[in-house]
Amino acid sequence: MKIKSAIFVKGITGENEILNDGKTQIAFIGRSNAGKSSLINSITGDGKLAKTSSNPGKTQELNIFLINKSVYFVDLPGYGFAKTGAEVWQRINKLVYWYLFESTHNPKVVLIIDAEVGPTKDDLGILKLMELRGKDIIIVANKIDKIKKSHCFNQIKKLQEQFTGHVVIPFSSKDKIGINELVETLII
Repeated sequence: MKIKSAIFVKGITGENEILNDGKTQIAFIGRSNAGKSSLINSITGDGKLAKTSSNPGKTQELNIFLINKSVYFVDLPGYGFAKTGAEVWQRINKLVYWYLFESTHNPKVVLIIDAEVGPTKDDLGILKLMELRGKDIIIVANKIDKIKKSHCFNQIKKLQEQFTGHVVIPFSSKDKIGINELVETLII
């Protein structure tokens, strides 16, 4: 399937009627600046759909995008580090935890990791929580364009071994790698 339409619907900070309208929800999560918004822009073909920033912590609510009039992409705030105060950071973490683990919504989850850095302690922690809750998880090894070509194959193989049992998709917004594979995996 192909993404034919993508629109920003709204940003939410808690329960909202939009989450209960029966549409499939696909959540995008990863550490701050892992490339979540850029990835959404790449797979939708709209470079300005999700707001991107080089400053960690730009996304502070659940940003909802309607895809093909039938699926919601939910861009979650990043975890790990951000240039925000402790109070804001705590509110953001509670929001993400609520959406993924306490609410009645059960989104498919795309965990975005930096392919060059590999999974961080935070990445592995959130993955473990999602596995324990039986979440449907896809791993995206993002920013593979930053890995030296001579090391790329081995790094991807290493990541696939670290995430045994999960689909791992090598991805680069810059070089347009993995876009079709990810879309086909998400939109069934």
